[in-house]
Amino acid sequence: QVQLVESGGGLVQPGGTLRLSCAASGNVFTIKTMGWYRQAPGKQRELVAHITSDNETQYGDSVNGRFTVSRDNAKSTLYLQMNSLEVEDSAVYYCAASVRLGATMPSSYDAWGPGTQVTVSS
Repeated sequence: QVQLVESGGGLVQPGGTLRLSCAASGNVFTIKTMGWYRQAPGKQRELVAHITSDNETQYGDSVNGRFTVSRDNAKSTLYLQMNSLEVEDSAVYYCAASVRLGATMPSSYDAWGPGTQVTVSS
């Protein structure tokens, strides 16, 4: 099993930046894809970005060009650099891990972190 814990959320003004981290533990050698999802009140959980063990990345349309996903395999840590934040980016951000390569659907992920709140407000 894999355990995930996110950190780095908080309150930021529009146009600001935040960097989220996700520390993985347990059977990390089984992870093929790691992803960031977010969920705002009253909305469905949506893909923010994912990265495979081959370092292939995919981004949601609303964050493409503003967010960057990366991973440090030596530290078993996933990152999400968020730039030019908008009010619409406010949500709980979840880290997820999958044993499948290129997982894109929430149902394809095997482990989830508890989430970290990101609030973008002036």
